[in-house]
Amino acid sequence: MYYKRSILCAALAAATMGLNAQKPVKAPAGGKAISDELIGIFFEDINNSADGGLYAELIQNGAFEFSPVERDGWGPGTAWRITRPGHSTGYIQPRMDNPVHANNATYMRLHCERANQYYDYTGWTGFGIQNDGFDGISVKAGEKYDFSAFMRNVKGDAKQVRVVLIEPVKGWPPKDPKLLAETTFDVSNGDWKKFEAVLTPNADCKQAALQILVLTKGDMDIDVVSLMPEDTYKGHGLRKDLAQALADLKPKFMRFPGGCVVHGGGDGFWNTYRWKTTIGPKETRRQLKNTWGYHQSVGLGYFEYFQFCEDLGMEPLPILPAGVSCQGANGGWGMKGQAQDVVPMSEMDEWVDECIDLIEWANGDPATNKWAKMRAEAGHPKPFNLKYLGIGNEERISPEFCERFKYIYERVTKAHPEIVIVGTAGPGSHADNGDYQNGWKLAEELNMPILDEHYYEPNTYFLNKRQYDSYPRDRKTKVYLGEYAAKDKKLIDALAEGLYLLHVERNGDVVAMTSYAPLFARKNGTQWNPDLIYYDNERPFLTCSYYVQQLFGQSSGNYYYGDCVKFEGDAADAIQPMEGVHYGQSVILNTKTRQLFVKLINASADAKKANINLSRFGIKKLATKTTLAGQPNDENNFDAQPIAPKKEQIKAQKKFTLDLAPYSMVMLQYQL
Repeated sequence: MYYKRSILCAALAAATMGLNAQKPVKAPAGGKAISDELIGIFFEDINNSADGGLYAELIQNGAFEFSPVERDGWGPGTAWRITRPGHSTGYIQPRMDNPVHANNATYMRLHCERANQYYDYTGWTGFGIQNDGFDGISVKAGEKYDFSAFMRNVKGDAKQVRVVLIEPVKGWPPKDPKLLAETTFDVSNGDWKKFEAVLTPNADCKQAALQILVLTKGDMDIDVVSLMPEDTYKGHGLRKDLAQALADLKPKFMRFPGGCVVHGGGDGFWNTYRWKTTIGPKETRRQLKNTWGYHQSVGLGYFEYFQFCEDLGMEPLPILPAGVSCQGANGGWGMKGQAQDVVPMSEMDEWVDECIDLIEWANGDPATNKWAKMRAEAGHPKPFNLKYLGIGNEERISPEFCERFKYIYERVTKAHPEIVIVGTAGPGSHADNGDYQNGWKLAEELNMPILDEHYYEPNTYFLNKRQYDSYPRDRKTKVYLGEYAAKDKKLIDALAEGLYLLHVERNGDVVAMTSYAPLFARKNGTQWNPDLIYYDNERPFLTCSYYVQQLFGQSSGNYYYGDCVKFEGDAADAIQPMEGVHYGQSVILNTKTRQLFVKLINASADAKKANINLSRFGIKKLATKTTLAGQPNDENNFDAQPIAPKKEQIKAQKKFTLDLAPYSMVMLQYQL
């Protein structure tokens, strides 16, 4: 009995110790309360970031919805090719009558005229179509891939349809490809029916293709062809390695779906991104032209965005249009006053409803709200607990914009005062920019909670500017630095951005949130440089800026201390990084996790000595030291990745001197 009682007491003691370890610590004197949501991510479908990127779908143009509206020469057959092995013949015909769904109107009719073998041929037969995915389909041996397509028999006998995953064989005369996996369907139905199967390749292949072969004479329709790996991030349809790269940033929020994607990039209100057409079954979603010159299947839609935020523990920050177009319409950036279109005020209630319905879809009760019921029917009965909502993106802050923003803002805040509205400061958030000035004027008039600033500048800007030091401290509106980056991806650019973030942390009482932009860029599909993460079909390629963002994301906290680190040679009252100084520090305390972080950056060519005093903190005996260092022009790209953080365990000290090498960042992590 004594033995059992001892075990029980030990277990209770261990449990109590575990609870105590998680008990928040009291912040010592000298700290300043700051935002604990400073580091987030911004996802925009630019650089082919969704289809062929984060969205794990392997088939390109599976719904045959590509169009010359998107790119000259494009059409329903883009990314597809006719295949007729052996002596098979036939033709394909895009059609739009009696589609699977009105939002997905185009489908392909396959007419098989001949699929039989002749005496001199014993290989494959069938007439059909082939898809090579996005620069090839990459598959792994033994992994499972879910194939699906809507098909119907139109004319003639029931159709035998062979679906094969192949490794193509080049050369002449043509040879049968290497078979990786296959399945067969009998299509006898006269109405649309979804056919599904699991394909399991017998070998690895980086350049696989999918063939759909009709083996029976006659006509058959096909639409919404899909090939999805079963092994996706938490089973939710996102590519695992890219999603994990984002998870490793430890972001506190995600802004989506743009960016200029929000208002269609100036193509007209017909092409505005509307969240309601992205949340149903994939075959019911309205696909659209992408701002950056390609196609959006919206397979990655609002449901997936919200689900991903939940999977990573991020606050969702959806951005909805404000009834004003992008002023860059058809070259409008170069026009005097710019080419900005607006929705008539008589139609603005629709854009108000767009906001209120989204809040109710995300947070409402399925038993009483039709939008919340749709969320539940999609597989998420619990609310998403939406906290933030952005209205507008980088619009010119014209009188027409202000009128429409106010109209939406006042009605949404009245209906849902619990939602934190994020506004916009226009396309260039610098003091001499008229849109910036008008944006802040509007924010102060409305007592707006948060205003979104954007700027992309050479690294010299981030090395030298410290403008948030002089922002008013009594202003109710906080700053969200929603898009920023130095204009290159070398180590010096990343360190410049890091220095700037040290200054942002010092001003974490004024700046509430930040997110680097753009996030992703696909190899052979990039419209904007630089970007945080580059990738091909096999892996992500992490930039120097990625690792700086990661270190800041991993070291978030709610208190800032500026007087724990002093650089030798500085004035006694100097708190670096000051304006024009290329080295600096920040000490961040997370009272919830009982962690202390010391970050130091030296973006200069001279070594620095930092005297560090952590006497006010009850740190434990060991610490983790992470170092990011190299030559200023070092760059991670598709060919080489010389820069990566190095970690080591060190003995924790309360007072010590640290040598900071040129062009380096060091983070020290302590447990309290």
